[in-house]
Amino acid sequence: MIAVTGAAGFIGSHLARRLMAEGYDLVLVDRALSPGKRANLAGLAHCRFLLHDAFLEALERGHLAPDAVFHLGACSRTTETDWDFLWSNNVAYSQRLWEWCAQRRRPFYFASSAATYGNGSLGFDDRTPPERLSPLNLYGRSKNEFDAWALGRGDESPPHWAGLKFFNVYGPNEAHKQRMASVVWQAYLQIVESGEVRLFRSNTPAVADGEQRRDFVFVRDCVDHVLWLWRHRAPNGLYNSGTGRARTFLDLARAVFSALRMPERIRFIDMPADVAGQYQNFTQADVNSLRVAGYEWPATSLEEGVAETIAELRRPALAA
Repeated sequence: MIAVTGAAGFIGSHLARRLMAEGYDLVLVDRALSPGKRANLAGLAHCRFLLHDAFLEALERGHLAPDAVFHLGACSRTTETDWDFLWSNNVAYSQRLWEWCAQRRRPFYFASSAATYGNGSLGFDDRTPPERLSPLNLYGRSKNEFDAWALGRGDESPPHWAGLKFFNVYGPNEAHKQRMASVVWQAYLQIVESGEVRLFRSNTPAVADGEQRRDFVFVRDCVDHVLWLWRHRAPNGLYNSGTGRARTFLDLARAVFSALRMPERIRFIDMPADVAGQYQNFTQADVNSLRVAGYEWPATSLEEGVAETIAELRRPALAA
């Protein structure tokens, strides 16, 4: 039996489907389901579902003992300002899962984030000690706090574990994220509704409008990273989950237009105030740790991943 937290979320739902297709018995864990997140569980109806608090209680009371825990559940809102909520949800809850896995000698894999790197002034190397990093928002801080705590546990750790610093992930199953959904999803909606894409103007003279660069990584690649680390018992630690290549938002917008076979119409708008102060103008994963561990698969190109995403998003409409 395998447990997946955040199973109705974006990356979690893709991981759950992959594991189910491979024949694993699954326990799916999440908070109360919104209509959007409920849709992400389509095809997983025969799996057991538990609310996140009930799952933790079942573990600690000895009523449930999965063979591995994939912990992808978290509050991922980069604009969240309630630190007590973030601590409870993203740190304390994760600590209790970690401690259960350590005591029961079960593998534990969890979602960290590229938001831990802050403005990138120290680079994007997953070997950088969390204590040296300065995240730009409380969400990134919560992930960095747990990373630091995990690295400091020493012998009080699960036998095999990894934290994955996910970069700018995109793909199907993120409609429920609304404002926090990827720019691929936002661009698709904008083009369908208005025929144009709206990108943020640059917030610094050193970067031209639309030339902000991010490491956009296809969700299937992230699932590949998680499962490979588990199956190959890679060295315990933190791993970047990205492509290793930064691309511009203009590249992304053009890829969406191309996938839809529509003419390019791009308009620049001012960045919202609650975003401007914590905006990352550049991210690029250093994927050397994955490569040294033995992971050899090439990253999905932005154009290929966007085309596959758009095809999946259009399927319900085309079938109607």
